[in-house]
Amino acid sequence: MSLRERLQISLKEAMKAKEADRLSTLRLINAAIKDREIAARGESSDAEVGEGDILAILGKMVKQRQESARAYEEGGRLELAEKELAEVRVIEEFLPRQLSAAEVEAAVAAAVAELGADSIRDMGKVMALLKGKYTGQMDFGAVGPMVKARLF
Repeated sequence: MSLRERLQISLKEAMKAKEADRLSTLRLINAAIKDREIAARGESSDAEVGEGDILAILGKMVKQRQESARAYEEGGRLELAEKELAEVRVIEEFLPRQLSAAEVEAAVAAAVAELGADSIRDMGKVMALLKGKYTGQMDFGAVGPMVKARLF
């Protein structure tokens, strides 16, 4: 079953169960996917958003909500922080399992070895390879410095 199908089934189940918060989050996910499709339509005739694109959208949504929750906690708005974290939990249901730090390190080492990367000029190739294989499974903001350190 594709990710898009899983989202639609979950949306219907949330409607039937009258889970307002979950339904709201699922609708936000669908809206973000539709926004990406509309943007893609303007760029080319092939406006289909693939699994990798959906995983990237979900990853971005999780990161945004985690940052918002952190800001709310710092501002003493715990009820808003909890709402953001509840949305994160719903979104994460559709993401693949996140790799552990050791697994990320091994994936970076394997990508560097596979490409024969030996200088910082190869960083883009290594990152592209990792994004192709591990979209949604690792935080590429944290992986970038690891790749950079390995290539120096």
